[in-house]
Amino acid sequence: MRTALYVLSALAVMALAFWAYRQNYQTQNSIKEVAALQREIGQLHESLGMQQAEWAFENRPSRLRELAMLNFNKLGLLPMTPEQFGNIGDLPMPQAVPQSGVARLVISKTVDTSATLTGAKP
Repeated sequence: MRTALYVLSALAVMALAFWAYRQNYQTQNSIKEVAALQREIGQLHESLGMQQAEWAFENRPSRLRELAMLNFNKLGLLPMTPEQFGNIGDLPMPQAVPQSGVARLVISKTVDTSATLTGAKP
């Protein structure tokens, strides 16, 4: 009877040793994966920072102003000025006009949105 108990105990110890061995390697692999993911996250953060800096550089007001002036004939873009803004009361409000039982909204006056470039070099 003792022999069977010794054999079962030895088998249990070997099974636990095998389980611990596998757990050790799974843990090491998980640690390596986490380290690789952290490196990748760091690289992506660095790349994102570079892209944000490039975006800010490309969208600086002086550059955009120059591009708008160079491409005025194609795009018709003008720099924004305070005179371009208005009041809410200046906006045309639609009026309901009944037509054959269906209310139709009609805009009574329009707002001119066209502009010209003054003092620009061709």
